[in-house]
Amino acid sequence: MILGLDTFGDVPENDSGTLVSHAAAIRQVIDEAVLADELGVDAIALGEHHRPEYSISTPETVLAGIAALTKRIKLGSGVTVLSSDDPVRVHQRFATVDAISRGRAEVILGRGSFTESFPLFGYDMSQYDLLFEEKLDLFVKLLDEKPVSWTGQTRPALVDADVFPKTESGRLTTWVGVGGSPQSVVRTAQHGLPLMLAIIGGQPSRFAPYVDLYRRAAEQLGTVAHPVGMHSPGFIADTDDLAKEIYYPHYKIQRDRIGALRGWPPLRKTEFDAEVEHGSLYIGSPETVARKIASGAGSLGVGRFDLIYTAGAQPVSARMRAVELFGAKVAPMVREMMAE
Repeated sequence: MILGLDTFGDVPENDSGTLVSHAAAIRQVIDEAVLADELGVDAIALGEHHRPEYSISTPETVLAGIAALTKRIKLGSGVTVLSSDDPVRVHQRFATVDAISRGRAEVILGRGSFTESFPLFGYDMSQYDLLFEEKLDLFVKLLDEKPVSWTGQTRPALVDADVFPKTESGRLTTWVGVGGSPQSVVRTAQHGLPLMLAIIGGQPSRFAPYVDLYRRAAEQLGTVAHPVGMHSPGFIADTDDLAKEIYYPHYKIQRDRIGALRGWPPLRKTEFDAEVEHGSLYIGSPETVARKIASGAGSLGVGRFDLIYTAGAQPVSARMRAVELFGAKVAPMVREMMAE
């Protein structure tokens, strides 16, 4: 069971309640990753965003900094928005991180949960589906690390193009992040790539049909059904009440900001409490969170769980404590529970 952490580099508050700079927020993520590595956490994934409340727009750049300061933790994106990037450059950048980290890099490709990157980099939203389909097709070809010939509508063609640097292993570890589209699940299986499910609401068990679909599609298509991963939001403190007290105010601000863009009503405390109790918010003491992870991951039979441990401007000191508790207490307890 791989147990990891996930963050978008949310800009946190310092101990005086003031938001830190984007630069300080990036350095904070590096500090958290170094601590996670020291405590034996298996992986850390950094998401890509182009919004003021997040500090990370180029995950691989931050991962390169983390790579130089760590020894064992896997270093991935969560996710890289492939639709508004260039597959060749993405492969080159992550192959570079792989070199610096001595083989610990992995990329999770996806469409992203926001669309700011499309106008920012000059992509047409009317090609939303085509962009991802074509660029994923090209990226999969690049994974063989041989000269590539490719033709499509969304970027210039390639003719026997050789891409550098090569990885020492010969293949970059690559996942596809999926939020709940059956077509995306089947596409992932078609390309023979591992599936990472973004489960951010409701009971995890409702995603069981997607896990089953992935495995059936891989069997029918003659590809490999890799162990499935999942990532969900949460927060850990010394007690259940303290975790909720720290997490909720900042989470509500973030959730309502997103909701305003998508036509959702403001989050109510009763909804939050219900999601903590029965849904996909993993919030509480180490014992509470460990039991819930073991239950949620066990219900789906997944091989990896990543906790999105930031959501809004939780204070720096509380975030560091959450990482410490995840590595020192939660991860060992989950492994013990899953082994029973």
